[in-house]
Parts: sequence; C-alpha cells; structure tokens
Amino acid sequence: MKSFISPKLYAALNYVIALTLIASPWLFGFSGHVVGGAFLLPLIIGWFQLIMAIFSNNSLGFIKQFPMQMHFFLDVLSGSFLLCSPWIYEYAHVEFIPQVILGGLLVLMGAFTKGSRFSTPPPHHHDAGLAGVID
Repeated sequence: MKSFISPKLYAALNYVIALTLIASPWLFGFSGHVVGGAFLLPLIIGWFQLIMAIFSNNSLGFIKQFPMQMHFFLDVLSGSFLLCSPWIYEYAHVEFIPQVILGGLLVLMGAFTKGSRFSTPPPHHHDAGLAGVID
C-alpha cells in the first residue's frame, strides 16, 4: 500500500496524539473509575511519544537526534500494544474506545508516513559488488 501521510503532518500529529494520550484519562472521563493499566498505560505511552517527538529528526523535532525509521517502528509497536491493552489487561468492559482509536492512529501513522519502511521499500544499491571478489 502507498504512503499517504506527509512527514510534516506526521510531525504535527505526533504532538497532538502524545498530548491527547497524556490527557486521555481526564479528557475522556475514565480517571475516576479505572486504575492500573487502564489509567497508567495511556499516560506512559503519551509521555514516550512526546519525548520521541521532541528528539525526532523531522521538521518539528527540537533536538533532531532520534532516527525517523526507529520512530516509525516504535509508533507501530506502541500503537499495537495500546490498541490491544484493554483486552490484555482485562479492562475492556470499563473503557476501550480511546485506546483503540489512539493506538490505531499510531499504527497508521508509523506504517503509512512517506519514508516509512512499512510502506516504502528500501532503496537498492546495485554496484559492482562481486567484481572484486571474482577476480
């Protein structure tokens, strides 16, 4: 499948999703009736996303030290975990919609941003690789 998210949009959405995850227990109103993983997991992944966004080597990264390929991979990994967490930690009967939506967005962003190895094949360099070996 083709990439459809521009790197600039990806950089902006990183901050939006990170801040939404950090605020999600209060924003979606489940801070008072859930504990443990249901409460802490969005906070932990949100802070993780915010730190990665600040250190990312993209247009909106402040420190530009974190490689984008690693960021894409960790987005897919953490998004998949967040997406499945209501059933892993057995709190789906209380709250699951914000985790599924935000986790799904992280997976889509990591997989379908232009330059991601999930949707863009790596460039092949064909040089005279065996020319010096066969001589």
